[in-house]
Amino acid sequence: MNQSVIRPDSFDLDNDTAYVSWRDNKLSGYPESAEALIVEVADFENPTAIELAALRHIIAKTNMALYSCKAGFDGDVERAKKSLDTLAGSFGLSHLDANLCADEDAITPLSVAEGGRRGRYIPYTNRPISWHTDGYYNKPEQKIRAMILHCINPAADGGVNALMDPEIAYIRMRDANPDFIRALMHPDAMLIPANDEGAGVIRAAQGGPVFSCPDGTSLHMRYTARTRSIAWRDDTITAQAIGFLSELLAGDSPYIFRHRMAAGEGVLCNNVLHNRAAFEDDEIQQRLILRARYFDRIAN
Repeated sequence: MNQSVIRPDSFDLDNDTAYVSWRDNKLSGYPESAEALIVEVADFENPTAIELAALRHIIAKTNMALYSCKAGFDGDVERAKKSLDTLAGSFGLSHLDANLCADEDAITPLSVAEGGRRGRYIPYTNRPISWHTDGYYNKPEQKIRAMILHCINPAADGGVNALMDPEIAYIRMRDANPDFIRALMHPDAMLIPANDEGAGVIRAAQGGPVFSCPDGTSLHMRYTARTRSIAWRDDTITAQAIGFLSELLAGDSPYIFRHRMAAGEGVLCNNVLHNRAAFEDDEIQQRLILRARYFDRIAN
C-alpha cells in the first residue's frame, strides 16, 4: 500500500497537473475492504513501535485505520481513557475538544441516555446517525482534525459504522464537476443555526465551507447529511453538489467501508466521514463507545 503524498497545490482548482498526480497516487493501491484497515494490537496500554508504524502507514493512505486488541479493560472506563490518551499522544494528538456532552476529561462516553442533556441528542440514543464529520458546528478555529472511537462494549445487535475518506469524496466530486468543489469551498456554503436547547443560546450559529485547506496542504471536510436545522447556500450549483454527495454516500461505493466494532476495537482517523446504523441493547449487553475529538491532525 503506497502512501498518498500531498503537495501544497494538490487541491488547487487551477492546477490540474498537480491534482491529477496526487489523485492517481491516492487511488493506486487503495484498500478494498475494512479488513485491510485493521491492525492487531497485542497490548493496548503499550502498543509496540511496529504496531504504531502499521497504523501510521494505513492512515497516511486512507486518513483512517482500525485497530483490534483482544485484551479488553473489563469495563474499566477510566483505564481505557488513559490508554486512549497515550495512543493519541503517539500520533501527536493532545488538544481535546471539550464538547457539550463530554466528561470532565473531554472524552465522551457514547451510550443510550435516558433523559438529561445527553438524551436530547441522537448520539446518545439507539437511533441511526446519518453521514457527517465530527464538529461540523464548531467555530473555524476549533476544527476537529482527528478523532478516536473506541469500543468498550458493542450493542447486543446492530450499530455498524460506515466510513469514507473525505479525500475520496473530494476526488469523486472534482472529477464529476470541479464547480462542485468551488461551491462547497465557499465560506457561506453551509450554515448550522444556533443551538439554544430552548433556554438560551449555548452555541451560536456557525457557517463555513464544506471543503477547506486550513494549513495549505491537508484537506478538511465539514459536513452533515441532516436535513433539519441546516441552511445551504441558495444557488443551483451548491444544490447540485450536495445532491451528488448525497447520492455518493447513499450508494454502494467500494470506497465506503463498513465495520461493526467489537470490544477492544476502535477507529483512529483524521475525522473521516462516518455514520452509524441503529442498534439494540439488552439486559446483558449495552453499547458503550468512547469518543475523543482533537483539534490536531494525526502526525505522519
